[in-house]
Amino acid sequence: MKQVSPSKDPSRQRLILRNAPKHRLPKLMSAHLSPELRTKYGRRSLPVRVGDTVKVLRGEYSGVQGKVKRVNRKDQRVYIEGLTRKRADGRVVDIPVHVSNTMIVTLNLDDRLRKVKLGEG
Repeated sequence: MKQVSPSKDPSRQRLILRNAPKHRLPKLMSAHLSPELRTKYGRRSLPVRVGDTVKVLRGEYSGVQGKVKRVNRKDQRVYIEGLTRKRADGRVVDIPVHVSNTMIVTLNLDDRLRKVKLGEG
């Protein structure tokens, strides 16, 4: 990967995100933890995973809470169960929400390594 120096320029920021290597994408998909989880785990944020329950904090759908059913790392979007829209042709499609506009309310701890990382395993 070509080294890109940090910059405040928004177009450079987008360039850095667009060209980010795949192994760095999960870290970019982090969302804040709820106050209860923050005190329990002693961390401010964690990467969002399928199965986590999140709450939308900003935008048209603020206040909506549901399970994450799909994560799009390329666009930094999450798709939440129950957050859908009906298209003109009648199809029901999921609405993407940017990960920075969400807060993790409950964690999916099915993954043993995630449990160990949080000190529960």
